[in-house]
Amino acid sequence: MSGCVLVAWLGNTDLRASGGELGDALGPVGQAARALDLEAVHLLSDHKPRLSQRYRAWLSERLGIEASLHPARLSSPTRFDEIYEAAVAVLDTLGAGNGAPRLVYHLSPGTPAMAAVWIVLAKTSHPAELIESSVEDGVRTVSFPFEIAAEYLPGSTGPSDDRIVRLTQGLPQHAPEFGAIIHRCEAMKTEIARARRLAVHNVPVLIQGESGTGKELFARAIHASSPRAGGPFLEVNCGAIPGELVEAEFFGSTRGAFTGAEAKAGYLEAAHTGSLFLDEIGELPLTAQVKLLRCLQEGTVQRLGSTQPRNIDIRVIAATNRDLHEEVAGQKFREDLFHRLAVGVLRLPSLRERTGDLGLLIDHVLERINAECGRQPGWVEKTLAVEARNLLLQHPWPGNVRELSNTLSRAAIWTVEPSIDAHDIRAALFPARKDDRAADPVLNRSLGDGFALPGLLADVARHYLSRALAETGGNKSAACRLVGLPNSQTFTNWLKKYGVGRAPRLG
Repeated sequence: MSGCVLVAWLGNTDLRASGGELGDALGPVGQAARALDLEAVHLLSDHKPRLSQRYRAWLSERLGIEASLHPARLSSPTRFDEIYEAAVAVLDTLGAGNGAPRLVYHLSPGTPAMAAVWIVLAKTSHPAELIESSVEDGVRTVSFPFEIAAEYLPGSTGPSDDRIVRLTQGLPQHAPEFGAIIHRCEAMKTEIARARRLAVHNVPVLIQGESGTGKELFARAIHASSPRAGGPFLEVNCGAIPGELVEAEFFGSTRGAFTGAEAKAGYLEAAHTGSLFLDEIGELPLTAQVKLLRCLQEGTVQRLGSTQPRNIDIRVIAATNRDLHEEVAGQKFREDLFHRLAVGVLRLPSLRERTGDLGLLIDHVLERINAECGRQPGWVEKTLAVEARNLLLQHPWPGNVRELSNTLSRAAIWTVEPSIDAHDIRAALFPARKDDRAADPVLNRSLGDGFALPGLLADVARHYLSRALAETGGNKSAACRLVGLPNSQTFTNWLKKYGVGRAPRLG
């Protein structure tokens, strides 16, 4: 039977216990470790390494528990931003927020600021059970029967990143063309600063990033803030053109060049004096890549059926969600064309990597939906309930900003009430995809060799019962509905059967 994972700050009382100052008392962490059915213990510590290691050795000798230590450098034990960043860094290594492992945060060790951060994390982005302990009352579960609409933004009040300041030196103070890119995280600030520097130079740009990360927005902003802003911006989806028409579409044709051909300019001619945005450049056939490279090198284009070259003056901005290095190695993309395009390279972060941006984007997207739909008769402006917002904050968003926009649009359109609640969001969300079903830890375990179906079913039940309690703040009626049980009494019986929510044992 798998247990829970205890995560806590190492407090002064714990250190006193390990130094023998409290007699037989174990301190908050030791008391919880003895009471719970533990799978692992992770301790964050801003104390001297010697003291932290002494405690770890004491815990191992006293209770036979091997704790993992995570040193954290805090300028003050009450700095919320530093505490938050240290806690999230540890939780992200544990896979927190994705349903496994089952986490328990200990509120008693450390400062009130540390306890407050655990509460915020447990009720928002990294769901978990909360406990506290004392000599008089032992270890007990802490229930918060309310939701917290909190998006803590680490480092938002700190000094500017010197690297970003240097990148933007010498550029115009304002760049309204990039205003459509909603962001506040350092990763996006860096890429925008780089894009602004590239924009003023007449060099090709290659934008890399997952689908839905905003590559087209960057391309348009680069063009609009460049000396070519007065020329055309032509967008081409390289993967949407039938193979037999690629060359005619790109290079143009003369009348009768092939069956049904008319005299017309191709994309390269049409973008003359402006920018040509080649989206999903990795989809372009190899034969077309050869001709595209020659056109870019010579600055001319020759229509199909013609012997007369035409001069072109274009800037190419290419985008891809593929790894073009791997495509070149696999001979699926020409190396010479890659080096021609990859002069200014931008790597857009996924939404998962954009710390602090998700809340901004949620607000922006919902505002846009209300503005667009508000022109329709009978539309009621939509708001987000706290529980719904927290579900959005917890989702991994494999489709990035595009998936977020589509999900909120579905929820807003399907919801007849003014407030979008958690049920509406669950109905609108697609489950996080699994690239390899064979890796499923429940459905694809090896049979025999100690496999026990009752134990596996019990683990699954405990996992979902605990998640339901965590998401509803301990409200059994609401939790019962989440897991599809017929009534609260049945839910209570399942809690007792599988040992969920008991105090002091949480395992």
